[in-house]
Amino acid sequence: MDKNFIFTSESVCSGHPDKICDQVSDAILDEVLKVDPKGRVAVETVAAFNKLIIVGEVTAKFKINFKKIAKQQIRRLGYTNLAWNFSDQSAIEVVVHQQSSEIAAGVDEMGAGDQGMMFGFACKDSQNFMPLPISLAHKLAEKIDLVRENHTLDYLRPDGKTQVTVEYKNGKPLKVLKVVVAVPHNEEISLNQVKESIYKQVVKAVLEEFGFKISPKNLIVNGTGVWHKGGPASDSGLTGRKIVVDTYGGFARVGGGAFSGKDPTKVDRSGAYAARFIAKNIVANNLADKVEVALAYFIGAKKPLMEEIETFGTAKTSQKVIKAFVKKIIDTSVAGIIKTLDLQRPIYLKTASYGHFGRADFPWEKIVKV
Repeated sequence: MDKNFIFTSESVCSGHPDKICDQVSDAILDEVLKVDPKGRVAVETVAAFNKLIIVGEVTAKFKINFKKIAKQQIRRLGYTNLAWNFSDQSAIEVVVHQQSSEIAAGVDEMGAGDQGMMFGFACKDSQNFMPLPISLAHKLAEKIDLVRENHTLDYLRPDGKTQVTVEYKNGKPLKVLKVVVAVPHNEEISLNQVKESIYKQVVKAVLEEFGFKISPKNLIVNGTGVWHKGGPASDSGLTGRKIVVDTYGGFARVGGGAFSGKDPTKVDRSGAYAARFIAKNIVANNLADKVEVALAYFIGAKKPLMEEIETFGTAKTSQKVIKAFVKKIIDTSVAGIIKTLDLQRPIYLKTASYGHFGRADFPWEKIVKV
């Protein structure tokens, strides 16, 4: 990529239809791991007009009340109005079975629960070593949810998207060119009022936190001019459909599998977390300024088939030193990843909105000094 360029990333609010599904799936995973740390979960959720469907496989030592968990999450996300044609009173269908014995045979020996490739990325765009466009987009989505939930802008409804365009000069973020926000709101409130409030309460506050600013003319709110009806009644949702939002906003390569609803034996998830852990620590320890880590596994594999580190010409030391550093901080076998990052515990619901990377309270974001 040329050092002078423009890049755009998007995020979505927690009430977006796809994110409703991600959060229901991960709430189910957390419920299993609370009592059975070695439980197996691969659950996907579909949200539609007045209906939610939970499908997949769960192997656990106790019975799960899927419908109760789903209703709790729908209610928490603000879908309590029956008039929106999706709420905590909508019909819920459950089609869940136990894990395939053929897959379980490999996983029981601490092998990978799936095949595929995973990528991790880190750079010096921001304090959390994430690309700036996706960091800003996530913060804006989170702030929109906050001003709705704390009733600062109580006319907003629980859905929404954000998008940020950043200009780079000599490979570094120079300025924010455009911000796009889409958010449903009460019919009684004018779009002009929504735009003015979003600019003052959300956009201005978030950008200032990162040291940037834009004028109101560079903010687009609800591009068609009107958005009142959001949620699954307007656009169906599905677990795992926001994989680019969940990772690096398109700034780095994306692996073959989604994350939410999968227990840590599924390397789609744990491998991606390990790859981010490696990339972030290389950059945080000033061994390189920009890093992409690539891993690959097959079902039953105890160790990766591929483990590559790309520094894009920014390395401050040799590849040999970097690889030795990685070996000191993590063993990339499936068992090693799960143990090092302590992944068999209920920590996943929080990952299912505002991205899986860049927040310090996740174990794969921990910086290790060696």
